[in-house]
Amino acid sequence: MLTPGAYPMPTDLLPHQLNLLGYVNRSEVNGPGCRAVVWVQGCLRACPGCFNPASWSFEPNQIVSVDELVDRIVADPKNEGVTFSGGEPFWQAPALAQIAKQVKLAGLNTMSFSGFTLAQLQSSDAPPGAADLLAQLDILVDGPYLESLAIHDPSSPVSSRNQQVRVFNPDLRDRILWASDQLEVHIFKDGSRLVTGYHGDLNLTA
Repeated sequence: MLTPGAYPMPTDLLPHQLNLLGYVNRSEVNGPGCRAVVWVQGCLRACPGCFNPASWSFEPNQIVSVDELVDRIVADPKNEGVTFSGGEPFWQAPALAQIAKQVKLAGLNTMSFSGFTLAQLQSSDAPPGAADLLAQLDILVDGPYLESLAIHDPSSPVSSRNQQVRVFNPDLRDRILWASDQLEVHIFKDGSRLVTGYHGDLNLTA
């Protein structure tokens, strides 16, 4: 078990702040429908074949406030939900729980990926705030990425066979239609690009 005391969170991170790897609106490969995606900074697992090795470090990267991120998510009318990814979202569970609660009040749904299993997140050794974040989620994809069990199938919503999609909101039970085995490229006004998804067809979104 990865215990809370084992990770070097930035000492200057305030309770209402997050340390992010990145952010994008209007993704269609990170959950049901069109949604915002928040990639948090920091993970201890270093899984072979990890999609985002740049997210492993806990050093400060993009420090943003909860309110700033909520405003960004709800400002785009095409976002019908938000997905938390990483890195490991549950190492920043208290702030993400605040975000999830506020965006749900605005009518959006919430989802998170996690390298922890649901049982670990419900245990007494779970990261601080895990129960609060779980209570706000409509969907959880749990379990670490295992390269030996990788799935490269455009119909699969998970990336390795050990992972499970936990649907807590029955209204979304018939919407588990996204595919992990796809790439999506977002091009920003400054010319920079963000690539999300894994393998598969290249879908270019301006």
